Amino acid sequence: MNKFRPLMRPAKCSEASLLSELAVRSKAYWGYSADFMKACRKELAVSEDDIRDSFREYVVCEIDGAVVGYFAIESICQGSCELEALFVEPAHIGRGYGRALIEAAKSLAAYRGARTLIIQGDPNAEKFYTAAGGVRVGHRESGSIPGRFPPEFRVNLALDDSATADVHRSFGSDKV
Repeated sequence: MNKFRPLMRPAKCSEASLLSELAVRSKAYWGYSADFMKACRKELAVSEDDIRDSFREYVVCEIDGAVVGYFAIESICQGSCELEALFVEPAHIGRGYGRALIEAAKSLAAYRGARTLIIQGDPNAEKFYTAAGGVRVGHRESGSIPGRFPPEFRVNLALDDSATADVHRSFGSDKV
């Protein structure tokens, strides 16, 4: 990872297209076929309305002014958030930005009052989510590919008050 700490900030509505294309590039990194990628393109898309949605938060990771990844969490019920997305630019995979993103997602979910972070992860990311504290609890049908059942994980969240305050200062709630 860059010797400087990456900047985590709320996504801007004007970045919806950039995030959509980043998600497609990141997913394609794992060698999926063109047909597979075409089938999941709609699910990977991010709209301005998605970024404005009060139940979701999109956070980008920047290095030297360039977006190298992002995550999105959604409050789904009292005490739970779901990781809706976590993608890293292929050129930056393996440099620690994914780890920084998942840790920020866990902190932000806890700040929002979640005790559990639910993740439907790509099969290629199972080791990543397990290393981040995820426990595989089963699988759930893909929203893009009927008959495909990616693994589902649960992460138990616990933050002390000072970490929660740091998250609030870092992310705020302004959606531009």
